Amino acid sequence: MTTLKGVNKKETGLFNVYPRFDITLVKAKGVSVFDENGKEYLDLYGGHGVISIGHSHPEYVDQINRQLQKIGFYSNSVNMPIQDELAQKLAEQSGYPEHQLFLCNSGAEANENALKLASFHTGKKKVVSFKGSFHGRTAAALNVTDNTKLSAPINKDNFEVEFIELNDKKALTEALKNKDVCAVIVEGIQGVGGLDAPSEEFFNFLAQSCKEQEALLILDEIQSGYGRTGHFFAHQYANVQADIITMAKGMGNGFPVGGVLIDPKIEASNGLLGTTFGGNHLACAAGIAVLNTLKKESLSENVMQVSNTLISELKTISCIKNIKGKGLMLGVEFDFPIKELRLKLLNDYQIFTGASANPNLLRILPPLNVTTEEIMPFAQALKNLLK
Repeated sequence: MTTLKGVNKKETGLFNVYPRFDITLVKAKGVSVFDENGKEYLDLYGGHGVISIGHSHPEYVDQINRQLQKIGFYSNSVNMPIQDELAQKLAEQSGYPEHQLFLCNSGAEANENALKLASFHTGKKKVVSFKGSFHGRTAAALNVTDNTKLSAPINKDNFEVEFIELNDKKALTEALKNKDVCAVIVEGIQGVGGLDAPSEEFFNFLAQSCKEQEALLILDEIQSGYGRTGHFFAHQYANVQADIITMAKGMGNGFPVGGVLIDPKIEASNGLLGTTFGGNHLACAAGIAVLNTLKKESLSENVMQVSNTLISELKTISCIKNIKGKGLMLGVEFDFPIKELRLKLLNDYQIFTGASANPNLLRILPPLNVTTEEIMPFAQALKNLLK
């Protein structure tokens, strides 16, 4: 079978924007993926942290199959009780029982709607974001992403954005002092940026400052949410409440679904937000399967147990400079670029890992039901490659 590596777009019909490994995956189960030749790989990246409850989880497959037998899609012009079921389960498990849910299709779309809501609610349009941030590749989301290389001329300067350093109280105070900011948007833990995060002290200062300066606090938990860090959302380590929380990736275990949790003080009205595909029957079935599995299998507890064991083992490897992140959203940092190491893990040990904007950092985002026994070959492979 031909893969896309080295094949031009005229032959494939695809717009060639993705650098790809020369691997064709045809099957997946649990924490393993299999190529066309039957070779098994340990998936410690989950397609950018999307696979939350494991590939082809029985409940996930069953929920989607049963829903497909009934109805797969209709638009938001009719009642859909399955949306209410998802919203109720999410409210119960997320720690946000009063927040209301808007369903969409992706993380970028969730952030677009979150920023729009903040501007609607406050009547203002300046946004504060953070250096190293990544919030998506669409218009408003890209404007608050700290990477000018991704912005086309049409994206630039659509509204004022001030980028400040994480954990810099003085810079935050200065940015908010004129009360002209509609929102501060921050990731629970930076993903693409390299696993840096607000400290618990800064989170509390941020929440209080937003309240005092009449700006909404938007928590981008697209990668760091849904139990990945051991709490449902990463910002809950600091015991703070956000006005708006955006979600995607692990929310559907691979089925395209995103969501925005919205404080009830933000009023809804007909046409304020909208989507054709968001919250469709199959997406909701996938979302319910994820929430059911997180609860039934106590995956938050598993995340912490596996994480603690893995971190203890990694700390015995002397050339690891730093271990960033929480739970099963980890960054393993070295004092050299990891590009070749990552390729050797894949080609010699059949282990998928991730990269980030930090060239020296391996990103680890396995399914949340990975076991200690399944993840430890990664630590052993590092020892073998680095000795």
